[in-house]
Amino acid sequence: MTCTVFLELLAREASPVEFEGPLVEARAAGAGAETLAELEAAKLAALRVRTIMRRHARREAELAALFDTAGDLAGLRDHDAVLEAIVRRARRLLNADIAYMTLNDDERGDTYMRVTDGSVSAAFRRLRLPMGAGLGGLVAQTAMPYTSAHYLEDPQFRHREFIDTAVAEEALVAILGVPMKLGNRVIGVLYAANRSERPFDPEEAVLLGSLAAHAAVAIDNARLLEETRTALEELSAANAVVQARSAAVERAAQAHDRMTAVVVRGGGAEDVAAVVTEILGGTLHVLDADGGTLAASGAPAPLDGAELSGVMAAAYSMRAQGRTVRRGDLWIASVSTGDEVLGTLVLRAREEVSDADQRILERAALVTALLMLLRRSVTEAEGRVRGELLDDLLAGRVTDALKSRAHRVNVDLEEPHVVLSARCAAPEHRGRAAFWAASHAAVAHGLAAARGEEIVLLLPGGRPGEAARRVAKELGASLGASPDAPVTVGAAGPVRAPDGIAAAHEEARRCAEALLALGRAGDGAGTAELGFVGLLVGADRDVGGFLTATLGPVLDYDARRGTTLVRTLEDYFGTGRSLSKTAERLHIHVNTVTQRLDRVAHLLGDDWQSPERALEIQLALRLHRLR
Repeated sequence: MTCTVFLELLAREASPVEFEGPLVEARAAGAGAETLAELEAAKLAALRVRTIMRRHARREAELAALFDTAGDLAGLRDHDAVLEAIVRRARRLLNADIAYMTLNDDERGDTYMRVTDGSVSAAFRRLRLPMGAGLGGLVAQTAMPYTSAHYLEDPQFRHREFIDTAVAEEALVAILGVPMKLGNRVIGVLYAANRSERPFDPEEAVLLGSLAAHAAVAIDNARLLEETRTALEELSAANAVVQARSAAVERAAQAHDRMTAVVVRGGGAEDVAAVVTEILGGTLHVLDADGGTLAASGAPAPLDGAELSGVMAAAYSMRAQGRTVRRGDLWIASVSTGDEVLGTLVLRAREEVSDADQRILERAALVTALLMLLRRSVTEAEGRVRGELLDDLLAGRVTDALKSRAHRVNVDLEEPHVVLSARCAAPEHRGRAAFWAASHAAVAHGLAAARGEEIVLLLPGGRPGEAARRVAKELGASLGASPDAPVTVGAAGPVRAPDGIAAAHEEARRCAEALLALGRAGDGAGTAELGFVGLLVGADRDVGGFLTATLGPVLDYDARRGTTLVRTLEDYFGTGRSLSKTAERLHIHVNTVTQRLDRVAHLLGDDWQSPERALEIQLALRLHRLR
């Protein structure tokens, strides 16, 4: 019965005071000394069992906390959360008023408050301690746990006023500190403290030491994790750099191969431009030495005046360096041979162009310069061949090999050709005019040669006047000739046999001289379009053609209608343009004369009585009568 009572008290975890209950009841009931002694022995045994049970329960809680901490470390995701959990468990397991952790700062040479649980003082939470100061300094120096029943009165460590002030503000009395060690190195201190003089026993120091060991592992794992993360980030960044460089090298190799292919197959600047925009993106202008557009890729917007001025200035300033220059969203590379600027590549890109891609643009400029020089050399060589062939034709040196020589430069002398004589008024432009003529003749499957102040062209076709006007316009535009330095072109032909080319040239030359004499500099025309002047300078004296060009509509009208407009014109000019005298000679009314002249104006144009037209019409009337 005695044991049963105490077992029931143990089962419901009664307080120690309740174990005195059976003794009090027995004394009140008058129990004997033997019974009281038995109850006292049972009570003491029950209290010992209770102590053991509570110790085991406490140990179980400690082990559970350590197990949970180990689990936190195994699944470490948030370093701060693990440290906070360790401090919180330390406070709960030791039944302390406050728990906190300080860590050493190797860079600043002190230690600082890392985590607190139960703190009420802001100054305490912000506390930084010099190395070796306070209870924590003693623990760090000795690498051993230390407990103080009354911190502010403990003489075993160095007190600092600002530390004592913060401890007093937090109202701490009893403090236990244990070192957090990695190997032999102390990295911080884990504390538990009470606001009353309740000392900590050795078992609590051991428990706090276990938690401190876990905290040290957590900190080291976090360091290793951070180092690993940093290493991975650096590796990822390095890998990105390697990939970017690899891509840049691959793009450069691709650009090199494609540009080499352009050179091998004899491509032009437009092919290089297409390669650049396909690889680098954006749009590209290929400009000549004067800023004119030779080619474009990517449908670029035209360069405005300010942009073009900046581009040309940059191209000429960097021609010897061969490097890319940026102007806003334009990337400029000079196409040059060192001293001579042949042109400019202008890449318009919205995004930044890397150094590697700038090298691609510079290589494109170099390839473009090479193609321009090759084309210039080919053009000059072919121009010399074409010029020599045309010189032989103009000099009448016709041989059996002449046609085969012409065939080798894609000229068919059996087809009709026109001969053009171009005069460039500005001496400084004659060299460029000769180069343009050679290039134009090569494209048109014709011939060109410079002969002093004259440039002679032999072009396929049957309309000399039309060819002369086209060449005068295009050559003048390519030279940028000003109104006081125009290009004048006379034409003759068409001719077929090589024997007639020399005569046609003489006629074209006289036609050009006639245009200059008539004040028509900058114009182009054939002899048939010069009226009676063409009749005089023309080699074949085409009277019928002159009559048709001058009086054709009137002659046709008389032939169809049976009228006498030609007779009326003869009498009109014969009477000094008098309407009344013309009416008397024709025996008609003056109004009839007026009506006939109105019909002539309708057929020949309102300017038929202008001095030049009137002179041509009178000459045509005389030639018509003679025929």
